[in-house]
Amino acid sequence: MPDLSTAERESGAVFAPKFDKKGLLSAVAVDVNTKEVLMLAFMDEEALAKTRETGLAHFHSRSRGRLWMKGETSGHVLRIEEIRVDCDQDALVLLVRPEGPACHTGETSCFYRRLDEQGLTRIG
Repeated sequence: MPDLSTAERESGAVFAPKFDKKGLLSAVAVDVNTKEVLMLAFMDEEALAKTRETGLAHFHSRSRGRLWMKGETSGHVLRIEEIRVDCDQDALVLLVRPEGPACHTGETSCFYRRLDEQGLTRIG
């Protein structure tokens, strides 16, 4: 990975992901059509490479300590339409076409509740 100046990292054309101390980047999956935030997960180098290679969202499972493809058991894959990189290259937005619900609970999005004065309230 190239060693870039701040200006090069923030304004240049070189993709040089800035992984954290655990070797991870945050990745937010957003429905390309509705713009709804579907999920937040983490990618390591392997997950990022596999995502770019296959066009399907792959992540690093912190709980399992391994690579996983979203939908590998449910079939509810996330097809990548575009990957956006934040200014300092330590977070990604994945614009995706979901094939089924994104949340393991069966909800369309993992963000199906809001926090209010009483606690958590279901949205919609």
